[in-house]
Amino acid sequence: MPRQFFVGGNFKMNPASRDQLESIISVLNSADLDGTTEIVIAPPSLYLIPLKDTVRSELQLSAQNCYYKDSGAFTGELSPAQLVDANIPYVILGHSERRTLFHETSEFVAQKTKAALNATLKVILCVGETLPERETGQTAAVVQKQLQAAVDVLQESDWSDVVIAYEPVWAIGTGKVATFAQAQEAHVDIRTFLAQAVSPAVAENTRIIYGGSVTAANCTGLSTQLDVDGFLVGGASLKPEFVNIINAKKI
Repeated sequence: MPRQFFVGGNFKMNPASRDQLESIISVLNSADLDGTTEIVIAPPSLYLIPLKDTVRSELQLSAQNCYYKDSGAFTGELSPAQLVDANIPYVILGHSERRTLFHETSEFVAQKTKAALNATLKVILCVGETLPERETGQTAAVVQKQLQAAVDVLQESDWSDVVIAYEPVWAIGTGKVATFAQAQEAHVDIRTFLAQAVSPAVAENTRIIYGGSVTAANCTGLSTQLDVDGFLVGGASLKPEFVNIINAKKI
């Protein structure tokens, strides 16, 4: 079965006001969107529940992070159970900003991934290398190590609810973007690793999406790569061009 194209919009800590948010959502609600693409947006957690009542049905919501406990004395955290209770279907885990700014290890990300899946959330699991790691030929090894932590704690059946987002750290918010060939090579490496570490079926069926300065100008070319199953979009998801990215595969 062909893998359904997936486009996620990670708003990060944006926008700064509800008026700006309403403007962004208005553009999406009125746009002609590709009905064959799965579309997920991840606003700041403050806006998740209000948006449930205002976004069109084709747009699913995602949290940008969660903890691995269902409740307790964990100030500032969201639990998988709370997200499920609020009918939020997705969560982003392991984003490079969480790994670098908040010092989340691959093992910690894997622990949160397992907890989210156990709670019936779907997970957008982010992996990717830094520029020095790419320049020294370590991309595959770094990404495989990040994924291995998840492989160690997940069951084969868990992977049906995981979307892997390959996001080279050096391309996030920098305007730099992996070439089409670099993106395809990294995605093939991930798929090959999954085949060996989990199973060929998981490798074939798991969607691997690209993130890192995706724009309306480069999305069509990236989408033609055989193993690029969609995008996780940062800054451009706040702009009208996000519609063009969603429609990258539209005929």
